[in-house]
Formats: sequence, structure tokens, C-alpha cells
Amino acid sequence: MSEAGRAALAAFVAGLSVGFAGIRVSARLIRAGVRWWPGNVRLGGLHVHHVVFGVVLMAAAGVAGLVVPDGAGRVALAAAFGAGTGLVLDEFALILHLEDVYWTARGRVSLDAVCVALALAARPLLGPGLVGGQLPYVLGWLPLAVVTVLKGKYWTGLAGVFCPPLLLLGAARLSRPGAPWARRCYRARPDKRIRAERRERTLRAPAMAAKVRAQEWLAGRHDLPDLTPAPAAAPAHAPAHARAAAHVTTPPAVPRPRAAEVRGPWRGGLTRQETYPC
Repeated sequence: MSEAGRAALAAFVAGLSVGFAGIRVSARLIRAGVRWWPGNVRLGGLHVHHVVFGVVLMAAAGVAGLVVPDGAGRVALAAAFGAGTGLVLDEFALILHLEDVYWTARGRVSLDAVCVALALAARPLLGPGLVGGQLPYVLGWLPLAVVTVLKGKYWTGLAGVFCPPLLLLGAARLSRPGAPWARRCYRARPDKRIRAERRERTLRAPAMAAKVRAQEWLAGRHDLPDLTPAPAAAPAHAPAHARAAAHVTTPPAVPRPRAAEVRGPWRGGLTRQETYPC
């Protein structure tokens, strides 16, 4: 990688970090009801999500980067592009679910998306590896990375980008119970399936709980109730069309308000303002 490319990538990573951290601080101040903070951006009665500003910033910086020559200008545009990416990925859950699930359990996927983006973008800055390494080096580890992902060990696969020997561990150990590898290879091996389910309960579940606690300590608690009703389960003996219909979510009979004030035992006895999709 050239020095100009390395400088631009470093600026992108810095912009992504600052953009994500800044918007999370803003979201937490809004949720806490801090009076001196400006709050949400509204046009009339429409709540403009910050993903909109992120898309505009990414588009402007990306187009400008096509015409600006190498130098300080391109580095600044890379930082702006990174900041826009941080705004977009902070609402990745909204894009994925097409619902405002920011402070619900489903909103945690945005934190995962930011972690993955930061890891993949920062890895080439640390030297050769699976990202940014020589082709024979990459092809040597790629089969192990594929096996690790097929076994449902996505975080091990991501860590393998930084430390490829971890892919040996991920590929050699048991698959997660619901992963494609387990569905394909453990169908006739009930002993392995039982061991995999036991490890899921005793090892992975506590590890994921610790990850969630760390994420929420940094980014805020995702504890609002999910307003989307869970699909009703159809009996196993029901016809195929009945089982398919059971997975269709019925919209609520009463339309949700544009905004609602949710009161609760928040820090300092303040209230929080929760905005639903407009």
C-alpha cells in the first residue's frame, strides 16, 4: 500500500470512529433528556434520522474524492467519508429491519456492524494479513476462514483477520448447533449435535452476555420493548401454506403515534423521548 493510500485509510478509520462515537453520545444525551442538548432534527413533524446525514456526507465525500488529487484534500475527504459511514452504520439495524429499533435488542446489530467495519478497515494498517496480504498467503488461510464461518463462528473468523492461527481453532472445533455445517454434517451424528448444544449453553452464551454488557456500557442500554409482534408458530402437521402464513406479521390495529414520551426510572429521574418511524 502506498503512503498516500495508508494516510487516506487511517483518516477513514479515524473519521469512522469519531462519527460513531459522536452520534452515540448525542443519542444518549437525547435519551437522557438533557435540556441543553439540541435533540432530534425535525422537518415539520418528520424525524430525520442521522442515517440520512450519513448518506449525504458519504455521497458528497465520495464524489469529491474522485476528482481531488492525492494530498491533504483527499485525506480530509477520506475522514469525511468515514464519519458518514459511522452515521450510517450506527443505524444499520434501521436499514436491515426497516423499523426504528435503535434502542431495542435488535438494535445491537448496529454495534456489531461498526465493530466489523472498524476491524476490516484498520487491519491493512497493521501490515500483511488476510486483508491486504500477498495472494498466496491469503489463499492459504482462506479455506480455514470459510470453514470457520460455515460453523457459525463469525467473531472467530473476524479475529482471524488479525491473527490467522485463530482460524485453525475455529475450523477444528465443533460447529455451533444452528450453523450450516451442523445442519449438514451433524444430522447423522447426534453425539456431536448434543455436545455442540451443550457448548452453546455453557461457553458461548456467557461469552455473548459479556459482549452485550461491554457494548451497552459503551453505547447505552438497548432495553426498549420491541413493538413488532412475534409471528405465531404453526403446528408441525399444518399444511405448508398455513406454516408460511404463520410467519407473516400482522400489523397492529391501532396506528402508532409519531412520537411518544416514555417515562421510567432513568438516571436522575428524567424522561426519555422515543421517536417511532414517521
